[in-house]
Amino acid sequence: MTRTDQLRNVRTTPRPKVLISGASIAGPALAFWLNRYGYEVTVVEKAGALRDGGYPIDVRGTALEVVRRMGILPGLRDAHIDLRRLTFLDGDGGEVASVDPHTLTGGVAGQDIEVRRGDLTRALHTAVRDDVEFLFDDRVDTLDQSGHGVDVTFRGGGRRTFDMVFGADGLHSRTRATVFGPEERYQRYLGYCFAGFTMRNTFGLSHETVLWNTPGRAAALYAVGGGDDVHAFLNFARPRAPFDAFRNPEAQRDLVASVFADAGWEVPGMVAAMRDADDLFFDTVSQIRMPRWSAGRVALVGDAAYAPSFLTGQGSSLALVGAYMLAASLADRDHAAGFAAYEHSTRHFVTVNQDQVGEGDAALFPATAQALERRNEMLRALGGAVPAAGGRPAHSALTLPEPMALRRA
Repeated sequence: MTRTDQLRNVRTTPRPKVLISGASIAGPALAFWLNRYGYEVTVVEKAGALRDGGYPIDVRGTALEVVRRMGILPGLRDAHIDLRRLTFLDGDGGEVASVDPHTLTGGVAGQDIEVRRGDLTRALHTAVRDDVEFLFDDRVDTLDQSGHGVDVTFRGGGRRTFDMVFGADGLHSRTRATVFGPEERYQRYLGYCFAGFTMRNTFGLSHETVLWNTPGRAAALYAVGGGDDVHAFLNFARPRAPFDAFRNPEAQRDLVASVFADAGWEVPGMVAAMRDADDLFFDTVSQIRMPRWSAGRVALVGDAAYAPSFLTGQGSSLALVGAYMLAASLADRDHAAGFAAYEHSTRHFVTVNQDQVGEGDAALFPATAQALERRNEMLRALGGAVPAAGGRPAHSALTLPEPMALRRA
């Protein structure tokens, strides 16, 4: 067969149709690369529009190369949050230490990026919106793999058949629950819960984080700039996950308020602000650990497959890298071989990053008085030192394959 015949066959071959559930980070990133490799991509998102705002997130190590190859790195650098100081306080509000944030994150000043979550989701969506179909305010209702593809019914009433379906729908993935079973099988609870919300910046904070600790409790104020609002976090140790509170926002508020009832510093005002917050986000600090990330023609990516928890600072980076590796694995393979290649090439990177934190072993949130004192001694020793370039090996523990030069279609 001549080269002309090959090209003619490629152009006349129908593009494989795939569905991605989730339009946050992993979903649009996967859509970008699958579209590049010739797939016809649909993304379904239960929210009515892109979710703007949100807490700051990091893009480090190997993930920086992913966004560079996507062409969105310059825009993300423009949106970079220049966090300059991380101050630790004791239970009375006295300063324990003030350090350069990179000293603790393992990041590299001048290279790593920290942006508002909404800035990253917007950049990813912009990069792919003209080439990919987005269905907002809808979600997958049922999946049926009994035929030659995946028959999907949507909550909005639509029905379609896809060659493959991808779950990029987060820690509490509906796709994972539908295809692989209940979340409890795969969730590794790390012993903490947290509440996040925004409140008025009446503290004069700018480009800094202030973190108050007592054993098993932490309160943080994160000012991404010198604006009117700050991100507030209330984190606490708890032996068992409070599953009974997940469906009841008032129960969540009551639980957090009871844990911090006798706290000092600015915590009473933070609890009062939490009561009135319209953007409260409450969850456990957990990881997702699965023996397999695919079943039949369905595969998972990002937090749905391997959430590392915010304690690692690598959730967004794993989502970006995982999306790239999944698409690259499928570029010249069928679904079965592609999914196997995805797991083989990516699992070590995921495991190394997840293993940065163990159950009940969060350095920033010590659960006992002894652990808190050890943490504080370490901070005092660090002082204001700036780390050497290089960062943590886990952030860069994977070398990306080169993208295919030609699209499949």
